[in-house]
Amino acid sequence: MSKQLGFYLDAEACNGCAVCLVACKDKYDNPVGVNFRKVIHHTMGHWEPDADNPGFMAPEISAFSLSIACNHCEAPVCLEACPVAAISKDEDGRVLIDKDVCVGCRLCQCCPYDAPQFNEDLGVMTMCDGCVDLEGTDEAQACVGACPQRALEFGDMDELRAKHGDAVQGGVEPLVDPTITQPSLLITPHRNSKLFADKTDGS
Repeated sequence: MSKQLGFYLDAEACNGCAVCLVACKDKYDNPVGVNFRKVIHHTMGHWEPDADNPGFMAPEISAFSLSIACNHCEAPVCLEACPVAAISKDEDGRVLIDKDVCVGCRLCQCCPYDAPQFNEDLGVMTMCDGCVDLEGTDEAQACVGACPQRALEFGDMDELRAKHGDAVQGGVEPLVDPTITQPSLLITPHRNSKLFADKTDGS
C-alpha cells in the first residue's frame, strides 16, 4: 500500500446541515434508507451549582455535529468479518466492496461506524469508496465539494496531519475508541468535545 487516504473533519466548522449526506446520496443514486454518509448531532451536558442563586442548579449544555462516512480504517473489522473476501483495501488504503463477490450476508455491519449499507435493490452491501471514480481528476469528492462550511477534506493522511496539526485520529466522543479500527479520520475537535485519553493522533 503506497499511502493511506482518509477524511478530515473540522467539527468546529460543521453545522450539521447534512448537505454532504445529500450530495453523496445523489451521486450514487442510493435508495431510501441507504446513506454512505451520516451526520451525528451530539448533545451533552450536566448541572452545576448556580453561584448567583444558592441552592439552585444551572444547566451546562452544549451540542455539535459530526459528518461521518466509511473511515477507510487501517484495521477494518468489516474486512475481517466478510466470509467471502468481498471487502479489501486498495493500494491507496481505501476499503472497497466488490459487488460481484458480495453475497449480502450483512456480517460486515459489525462496523462500529455503520458504514456498510445493505442495498435491497442490488442485494449486496455498499458503502463510501472515497469517490474512487474521481481518481486522477481535479474534482473533489461529492461530500467535500458540497460542504458549504468547507469542513471536510479528503486526501493522504500524512498530508492531512501535516496541515491540521491539532486534529485527532477519530478519538472524539460519541465515536468509538479509535484503537478498535484505527480509522483514517482526522478531526479538529469541537471546543466542547470529549476526547479519548489514548487518542492516536499521529504524534
